[in-house]
Formats: sequence, structure tokens, C-alpha cells
Amino acid sequence: MKKLNELYDTSSDVLIKAIKINSKEIEPGDLFVCTMGVKADRHDFIDEAIEKGASAVIVSHDVGAKKVPIIKVDNTNYELSKLCQRFYDYPEHELTMIGVTGTDGKTSTATIIQTLIGKKNCGYIGTNGRSWADKVLDDNPNTTPDETVLYRFLRDFRNDNCKYAVMETSSEAYFRKRLENLEFDASVYTNITSEHLNIHGSFENYVECKKELFKRTKKDGLCILNSDDTYYQEIKKICNGKVYTYGTSNDDTLQIMDFKVYPTRTTIKWKYEDKIYDIESPLLGDFNVYNLSAGMLLCLKLGFSIEELIENIKNIKISGRLELLDTNTKYYVMVDYAHTPNGISKLLNFVHTLDINRSIVVIGQAGERDYLKRPKVGNTVVNNASYAIFTYEDPRSENPKDICEDIIKELKSTHNNYEIVIDRREAIERAINIAKDNDMVLILGKGNETYQKLKNETIYFNDIEEAYRAVKLRKEKETV
Repeated sequence: MKKLNELYDTSSDVLIKAIKINSKEIEPGDLFVCTMGVKADRHDFIDEAIEKGASAVIVSHDVGAKKVPIIKVDNTNYELSKLCQRFYDYPEHELTMIGVTGTDGKTSTATIIQTLIGKKNCGYIGTNGRSWADKVLDDNPNTTPDETVLYRFLRDFRNDNCKYAVMETSSEAYFRKRLENLEFDASVYTNITSEHLNIHGSFENYVECKKELFKRTKKDGLCILNSDDTYYQEIKKICNGKVYTYGTSNDDTLQIMDFKVYPTRTTIKWKYEDKIYDIESPLLGDFNVYNLSAGMLLCLKLGFSIEELIENIKNIKISGRLELLDTNTKYYVMVDYAHTPNGISKLLNFVHTLDINRSIVVIGQAGERDYLKRPKVGNTVVNNASYAIFTYEDPRSENPKDICEDIIKELKSTHNNYEIVIDRREAIERAINIAKDNDMVLILGKGNETYQKLKNETIYFNDIEEAYRAVKLRKEKETV
């Protein structure tokens, strides 16, 4: 907590407990910042914020006299990050800041990095919430949270003696200017494929937002790049820090010489500094070979020994990513976050290298998001899976039936290996009920997330829990 006159040149010493930009979340003692949102000007909600107990308000234009102190700044959106830095005493300066970006693999790579460094020393912020030391919290509203949340999280890490923070930096976060004043000591690039065009307007704009992380890496910092990715050279050109690469080329800093994927493990042969290392990873899929390579190279360049890093590989577990559930059935159930055509294709290609019969996929697409991606996802699924069940996935204000129709609109005359079950719970039950011996049920798109966004409400919903529930119901019916 701080007094207002510790943050601004004012005579008011009113106590500030937290900083908020959503008037509905205001609690007594909060400082309300009237930023300009995508659809709303938060100056319109000043009275509501004051009624709920706001101690003071930050504005960018005259709003008249109020019963609480009003501080006027040039631009509230640009002011927000600077204010949060001051309020939380610049926690980013006390941490080695690591950013991870890419279309696919951000969560896995960031989790790998945290595990390799150790949770006592490294905090994580991303799609799977936040975690550090012995704490795991699901209170992160976005992959990359806004400044009022982000700097609070970073301060929590430092207060518990973390020395590192690894976070997923989404393209939307840069587009929304959430990371304007944050520099990184190290940045990691996984890959780029088409995504979020509804937000960025074009693929070119999307790529430009991905580049921001590497422009904001310190000049003496590290840039860890996937040299096998199509956009590697384009990213390399704008890197501010020292570039190191991972991939299959002899010129890569960490070379992936060979790997073999088994049903429960992956063996990898790496070359680093002219030495060969044969390691075993609990992560499955060729994409996780790249994610692990990215994390290893970063940690090596941060100064960790390869021996201690290899020892930590066995501890890696990524919730909601290729998570094979313990169902004690003759069929298999796996939950994964894959939601892009590239991620889905790689996942299904991997699954069909396993000793299974059919693959049955449950998947949807988010409402109010990239509608151009929907038919691409539909095509990818039916062309790579045995059977597909299309359902809702965070439909928001859109009609979920319309979203499903968008997914299948290019399939109606060419494929019959799919159906639509709008309700996600029923879709998961349907997939479980039609699974036969040695089939693999894949529930995709949400991983271990614990919500669904329906119209104007957010409800609790977890794919893993729903899968276990459906398995239990099937067992009960079969024993009657």
C-alpha cells in the first residue's frame, strides 16, 4: 500500500490499497484509472467506482469536482504501467525477466523453463495461471495480464525470494499496449503461424506484434530463436539482444541431432559446444523436442550447468498439455490446449504414431475471435482424425451453433466423419461413449482451464474434470 502523495505530486495522503481499471472490481481503498478500453471509455464509470469505495481517480480529461481526489495525466493508458511500476516498487528490476512468444508452445516452453530453473527461484505467468515456490494460483485473467495484475504478480514473486520470472507474452498484450514499459533480460521464440487475425487485422500485423518482445529485450540480453521456423530470419533481424539458436542445423547453438518419440517418453540427441548429449524426456511429440530445446538453451545461456538441467528434465509436467488421463479403461483419454491448425495437425500426427485404433476429437472455436480460422480448423481435424465432434468453446456473445457451422462449412460435401454436439459437456460424454478398445479420445482447445465464457457470464468448466465425470458415468451404465 502507498499514500497518493507518494505516487503523485499532490497534498492528498489518502491510502491506496490497489490499482484497478474495472469499476466493477473496485473495493474500498482502490485507485481507479480511467483507461480507454476496446469498447468503453472508463471515464464514464467514475461515479460507480467512487460509490464502490475508490479512494482516488486518475483521468486524462476534465471530469469536474468529485468527493475523492482526481489526478489528471496526459494519457491514462500510457500512465497505467508507469503507475503500477511505482506502486509495486519496480519488481521487474529485481528479477531476471524472461519472455516467451510464438503461436504454439508458449505455455509448454515457459513451464519447461520454470521447472529447469526450479520453482523456488522462478515464477511463471501465463495461460495456466501463475505459480512459484509451492504456490499454484488460477487468478490470471489473461495469458499476459494487464499492468495492474502483472506488477502485483511480479512483486509476489520477489517477496518470496524468486530471482527469475518467466511469462508468456501474447501478441494481443503488445497490441493492447500492456507491456509498454517492460524490458526483458531474455526472450524466446517458438514459431509463428496464422492466429488472432480478428484482433490484428492482418497476418503482417500479427507478426509485427510478435516482434515486439525481441525489440524490448535488453541490448545485453538473450534472444533464443527457433532456426527451423519459417519466420526465423525475420525475427532475427530485429533482435536487440545476443541471438542464440536451436534447431536441426549444424550451425545452431543447440543442435537437435536426432530424436525418437515413444508412447511414454522421448529420447533426444543434442549437440552443444561440440559435445553430444543423449537425454530422455517425459514430454511427448516432436513439437516438445523443440520446446524443451528452447528452454535448455535459454537456461544454459543464463549460466546453469547442463548436468543440473538434464537432471531437472525428469520433473517436467505441463498441466493440460498432452495430459493422458488415468481412466483405467481399455480406451484412452487425452486433454490438450491445441487450438490452432498447426498445433492440432502436429498433435494428431503424433497421436497416430502411437499404438491406437481411432482418434476421436472434441473441439470448438472461440466466439468473437478469428472467424477465418474456423474452417481451417475443421479441415485440419477431419483430415487428420478418425472422427470429430464439434462443440462450443468460449462462444461469448456468438451463437455456438453458428460457430460450429463456420467450422464445417467447407466439409459438408466432402466428409462425413464428424458431428455437431453444441453442449460441451454432452460432446465430451458422446466421445467417451463411442470410444472402443484402444481408441484415443482427444479433448482439445482448453487444456486445464477452468472456465467457459457464455454470453455475459463466465461459468466454471474444466475439460479434465468433465472427462473423468463422463468416464465414471459410462462405467456406471455398463455395470447396470
